[in-house]
Amino acid sequence: MLALEVKHVSKTYKNFKLHNISFQLEKGYIMGFIGANGAGKTTTIKSILNLVRIDSGEIRVMGKDLIKHEVELKQELGSAFGDIDFYTRSKIKTLTNVIKTFYRHWDDEAYYAYLKKFNLDENKKIAELSTGMKVKYNLALALSHGAKLLILDEPTSGLDPVARDQLLDIFRELVQDGEISILFSTHITSDLEKCADYITYIDNGRVINSAEKEEFIDTYRLVNGKESQLALLKDKLISYKQNSFGFTGLIHASDLDPALDVATAMPNLEEIMIYCSKKESTHV
Repeated sequence: MLALEVKHVSKTYKNFKLHNISFQLEKGYIMGFIGANGAGKTTTIKSILNLVRIDSGEIRVMGKDLIKHEVELKQELGSAFGDIDFYTRSKIKTLTNVIKTFYRHWDDEAYYAYLKKFNLDENKKIAELSTGMKVKYNLALALSHGAKLLILDEPTSGLDPVARDQLLDIFRELVQDGEISILFSTHITSDLEKCADYITYIDNGRVINSAEKEEFIDTYRLVNGKESQLALLKDKLISYKQNSFGFTGLIHASDLDPALDVATAMPNLEEIMIYCSKKESTHV
């Protein structure tokens, strides 16, 4: 069963457009959603949560149309963004007591367990929380009402490496029984290399690739060659950087001629994102 299906979604703003976005997330898995700032990640996530109205396309959660079944499906959805900018003078306890009334399956026991796990004091005001603490509080809320699909927008961006690693462990634990699925937007690609099962890459409002993580990475190769070899590969390279030794570039594995005597390596997610975002060749 699909936890999430995004089909041909488009949304036009004055200076930006989502172009025919499509991808799907199977139940019980983590999907990393990557792209540079301004690529369309947050607009896509807000569309999935129906916080912005799409111009065309369809979004299905647990097999049901989001627009037609929004109230019902939002009982199944949990979301966490990188910050909280409302009711900042309220205590955590006060805000939680308001939010919990919206959910039929709110679990106080689970909520207090997450407060303890995240070292959160419910008597603190929102304004007193660090960015990392706000993320943890958002997650505690999302995880306490039985959500089956978690939509997380840059949830680890304000956390130190130890706290980030703790959260990644929690994400892995959550999907183990196959009931919870996670869409995890981030620019910290190393986090996804630790925990994601699938990767969807968006650039300038378009999905460039969406696949199982190893398959996604295997689509590309890093190429290192001499300056004299650049002309032979230039038209096939996604982008490249020149240096004192020659050049380094990214190429689709299917476009790589095995007869060409160049050094190749498997890229990581960050390298794929950097080279795919370059648009034009950069001479360094």
